[in-house]
Amino acid sequence: MAILKTAINICSDPKAGEEALGRAFNGLGVAYELKEKGDDVTILFQGTGARWPEELSNADHPAHGLFKAVQDKVAGASCGCADVFGAREGAETSGVNLLKDNPLPGTSGVASLRSLLKEGYTILTF
Repeated sequence: MAILKTAINICSDPKAGEEALGRAFNGLGVAYELKEKGDDVTILFQGTGARWPEELSNADHPAHGLFKAVQDKVAGASCGCADVFGAREGAETSGVNLLKDNPLPGTSGVASLRSLLKEGYTILTF
């Protein structure tokens, strides 16, 4: 059986309530399933989703256990997005890398989706 290459891109805003939590939870759930099946999976947090690592690092958060189960598959949070949405410190304290491999003008750099596509990843956005 072929190994799938999938990038989970979480963009939902934890400040947006249950719908956003549902999106992040389902994204992490897909990552967990792929990891358990031995597929190649990576998780990115972009846009307001850069706020999630700090939220998910809280042991009382309902998705904390799931986050811990896939934390080894987290590539990081988009640096420029973390800066724009006030999430840089939270991402850093939660131990998540700040991704800046796409030098987007006017930012500190953001995560590159092109590089993932070039490597053959399917990108799922939540």
